[in-house]
Amino acid sequence: MYYRPSTITSLVFCLLFSLSLSAQHGDHGPMAPKKDTIALFTDVMGEFKREISTKNEEAQAYFTQGIQLKYAFGVSEAALSFREAQKRDPDCAICYWGEAWALGAYLNGSLSESDAPRAYEAIKQASKLAKKHASPVEKALIKAMLPRYVKDFDKETRGKQDSAYAKTMAKVYEQYPDDDDVATIYAEALFVLEPRRGARDINDPDVQLIMRVLEKVLGKAIEHPGACHLYIHATEATTQPELGEPCAEYIGNAIPGASHINHMPSHTFNEVGRWGESVRANLQASHTDQKADLLGEGVAIYPSHNLHMLLYAASFDGQGAIAIQGGRDFAKKTGNTMFHVLTLIRFGRFDEILPIKNRPDSDIAGGMWDFAQGYAHLKTGEADFAKVYLQRLLTTADTSEAKYRGHPAERLLGTLAGILEGEMHWMAHDMDKALAAFERAVEWEDAMAYDEPEPLPFAARHWQGALLLKMKQFAAAEAAYQAELDDHPNNGWSYFGLLQALKAQGKDTAEIQEKFDASWARSDIWLHASKF
Repeated sequence: MYYRPSTITSLVFCLLFSLSLSAQHGDHGPMAPKKDTIALFTDVMGEFKREISTKNEEAQAYFTQGIQLKYAFGVSEAALSFREAQKRDPDCAICYWGEAWALGAYLNGSLSESDAPRAYEAIKQASKLAKKHASPVEKALIKAMLPRYVKDFDKETRGKQDSAYAKTMAKVYEQYPDDDDVATIYAEALFVLEPRRGARDINDPDVQLIMRVLEKVLGKAIEHPGACHLYIHATEATTQPELGEPCAEYIGNAIPGASHINHMPSHTFNEVGRWGESVRANLQASHTDQKADLLGEGVAIYPSHNLHMLLYAASFDGQGAIAIQGGRDFAKKTGNTMFHVLTLIRFGRFDEILPIKNRPDSDIAGGMWDFAQGYAHLKTGEADFAKVYLQRLLTTADTSEAKYRGHPAERLLGTLAGILEGEMHWMAHDMDKALAAFERAVEWEDAMAYDEPEPLPFAARHWQGALLLKMKQFAAAEAAYQAELDDHPNNGWSYFGLLQALKAQGKDTAEIQEKFDASWARSDIWLHASKF
């Protein structure tokens, strides 16, 4: 594992800067441009550049900005940048192609009905201009995109049009196999056809094709921001997320003023247990979001997602101050307190949960709030109140059809209900019922689909393992913590419990002690168990 030294006080101070309170649509999804023009961000773009068929320097500069922002998933700002390039050179065919590309489907969003007419007109204009004002490869890219857009938008046929586009891009790739942008755009076209959420089978031929195309680019140009970005997404949900580590170590500064690029290393670092570096990546992303909001320097891309990933990684890294502040800032950004209260549960700050009275309206967020309130009331001596919140949580889990990022209420709230019920039985000294409840929580958690980040900043096995230690079932506790480390590598909560289990059995602890010390080097809390 690799770590960068940090000072908690200075990091928390940075997070305390005020954030914009405007909400966005969930953790992902394109944000509508706030204006119809965009400046050149000369100080925040990276070194990547693609020369195009124009003699106008500003058109070239805006195209460069557009392609960087599209690779960063700043799609609205990318479209505006390509439009500014068109204004500087109205004959620039590839500049119109760029706008059509930016408005289309990508990993985190689909073509919208409002953008469809503009995308259609842009690619038609690109095709018209390409006869006299495009290089051979530009003509090929423009021709390939023509099947992607139709005059009359129909959501039901979008998949067919994206499939047709992927097929035409395959031909461009065959013609220009050594063009890194052609390869990246081809891989993106293939990726759009794949399910976005859930685990990905690394042996799936379609996944292997995407990886193979991107690996060819990265083998000669690891600094390519688009290929690196897509490769991390291609590998993170597989059984070999470590394949993305070379990209993760590079990409964070590839486009310094695009917060999603700053944040991208954490998608790999979380999966391989490099929690401290994940925290650093998301702090950098949060800082970029703040600069974009306050000074207009850079592009804020998915700011609430960056905060979610920050609080998640900091929770597993034991950095309570940063995790809790991240949860508080998420609440400011979205109006949703669910992660604020969950981080307070993670770090045992129960008295700080009770004053948080604004229960979210949605079933799942409201259920998370009920869990936290019930747990906090239990830990502050009000078990009867805890029963009320548990019953509300169970009712919502049993009856709601709501989902959060694809996670059904039954699984997500069922996990939390099991933890709360188990803790209630434990405190009532009924260990067998407590263990049964924790085991149900583990089953629900294991049934949840892959997500990045996961919705909960802790793991049910942290409660299960702690109870097994209390019950002196040390071999079972060891197995529980080993399973948890398989799920969340190198987290100190599990190493701490594993150390206790090994010591109780008289087993050697030197290796695990060393790993715990490394994993807990940035923590700001003292542990006496793997849960509070």
